[in-house]
Amino acid sequence: MAPPIDPAPPVDPSTGDDAAEPAFAWGPATGVGSLPGTDPAEALRTVTGELPGFAHLPELPARGAGADLVGRSAALLVDLAVDLTPAGWRLVARGGIDQRRAREFLARDLDALSEVAETYEGPFKLQAAGPWTLAAGLERTRGDRAVVDPGARRDLAQSLTEGLAAHVAEVGARVPGARVVVQLDEPSVPAVLQGGLPTISGFGKLAAVEASVVQQELAGVVAGLGAPVVVHCCANRAPLELFRAAGADAVSFDLGQVQDLDAIGTAVDAGTHLLPGVVPGTDATLPAAKATASRLRAWWNELGFPAEHLHAAVTLTPACGLAGATPGYARTAMTHVREAARYLQPE
Repeated sequence: MAPPIDPAPPVDPSTGDDAAEPAFAWGPATGVGSLPGTDPAEALRTVTGELPGFAHLPELPARGAGADLVGRSAALLVDLAVDLTPAGWRLVARGGIDQRRAREFLARDLDALSEVAETYEGPFKLQAAGPWTLAAGLERTRGDRAVVDPGARRDLAQSLTEGLAAHVAEVGARVPGARVVVQLDEPSVPAVLQGGLPTISGFGKLAAVEASVVQQELAGVVAGLGAPVVVHCCANRAPLELFRAAGADAVSFDLGQVQDLDAIGTAVDAGTHLLPGVVPGTDATLPAAKATASRLRAWWNELGFPAEHLHAAVTLTPACGLAGATPGYARTAMTHVREAARYLQPE
């Protein structure tokens, strides 16, 4: 796991001077992942143009089944097969056309990456469903969610870790100047913890899973990826402390949904980087970028940390993915977070 950013520069205790080894540089602003549209090369040109300090590999769910969060992540699985049924994605004995399509989408994205961003340098983020969201979104052959079966969860987590690690290596080979970051999307974790996931029939709810189990299984994936890891959840009641305790180098969240300032403060004290979402993921009228920066400063002041540490402790993002936005708004939102981050820089 890469060393996290610390709000204050690391100090060599023997000399009192700043330590020689710098913290990982996250970049001032980035995207969450998804964008509108169906052209991966065009999406990459937009991302690298608007977010040159911390670009990411766009997800384009408008392309259809296999480009959605669960299908795209299932394309990374090693030695596990999935297929699409009328009820959703299901684990099967042998993969078919739907899994091949998902893998083809991912291959096209990597080809576009080589074409558009081969010379990119700096942090570069990949996204995939985390182990709990993937297990919540996949059915077993018998029709219940994989999340209810500890053995199925274990197999999925191990397969996802292996596939994601290979994906990191592939991106690193295609873009040698990139410092690859992995984002695990975990929108289903609050429902897993609260017993809020519906059964396949829709007539009941699955039992809640203990927080210690969720943390332990997530930690196994985080530790196995060999790259800095962001855990993202823009849902209400995002368990940021659990994500931090699972070893995440950074947590990504909707700033408007998080009221637990103690969890944020604990994360900052532990050196966990923050990716607050500061603009809506769907079309909205945005304030001036300077006003967004002022809002961040007020929030940071409420947390009680020195103002001069803010710019190094945060990377600004939209609140959620932008797949549901118009192309014009998606570009505007990325421009906005980039410009707002500029106002956080020391003068």
